[in-house]
Amino acid sequence: MLKSDLIAMLVAKRQLTQKQAEQTVETIFDSMKDALCKGENIEIRGLGAFHVKQYQGYNGRNPKTGAVIPVKPKRGILFRTGKELRERVNGGTAELADAGSDDGDDT
Repeated sequence: MLKSDLIAMLVAKRQLTQKQAEQTVETIFDSMKDALCKGENIEIRGLGAFHVKQYQGYNGRNPKTGAVIPVKPKRGILFRTGKELRERVNGGTAELADAGSDDGDDT
C-alpha cells in the first residue's frame, strides 16, 4: 500500500476532497516523524508501536582491508506489531496450516 492509496481511501470512505485527504495524511506522518526525531515512542492501539533505539558507537572493520573504522553512535527505529494486528495477519495462515496437515492418512 502506498501513501496515495491511503489518500484515495480517505476520499472514498470519508467524502473528503483530494486536497483535504492529502493534508490529513501529511499531517499525521509529519507528526509521527517529529515525535520519532525527538526520541518519543508512538503507540497506535490495534496496529503496533514505533520505538526509538539508541545504538552505542563501536569499532568496526573494513572487510576488504581489515582497517579499524570507528562507527558513531546512532538511533534506529523499531516497529512491533500489536496483538490485534498479529492475530489478524496470522489468523488466515493458521487455518491454512491446519487444512494442509490433514492428508487423509489416519495411520
